[in-house]
Amino acid sequence: MGPVTLLTVVVLAVFVGFEVVSKVTSKLHTPLMSGANAIHGIILVGAIIVAGQAGDPWVLGIALLAVVLATVNLVGGFVVTDRMLEMFSLHKPHKPARTSAPNAPETGPAPAGGAAGGGPPGGGSSGDGVTGEAR
Repeated sequence: MGPVTLLTVVVLAVFVGFEVVSKVTSKLHTPLMSGANAIHGIILVGAIIVAGQAGDPWVLGIALLAVVLATVNLVGGFVVTDRMLEMFSLHKPHKPARTSAPNAPETGPAPAGGAAGGGPPGGGSSGDGVTGEAR
């Protein structure tokens, strides 16, 4: 095959791959990633086999580079899959930590009149102190 044919195949493969992956629903991305990781594992094994049978130093160098890149791709795929699975896991609600002493009473919300203990009774800004009416 000539270079134009190979380039055409690569461009079409990229286009078809993008279209297929973009049409997958979000619930199916995790199984898709797991399947892709299985394929990446097979590619890694193939790169190791080629590196083991390389007779030419250039072929060995390229094969070792393929092993490194396939390993990075495989590990990265597992990291992304793990993060995706964490999104689907049920987390227990986090209880806030107590900052007071273990036997100290809980402090409740502030009174309806404003600041705790401040201001006139009845919640008014001025008044006779009993009914909250103005003087």
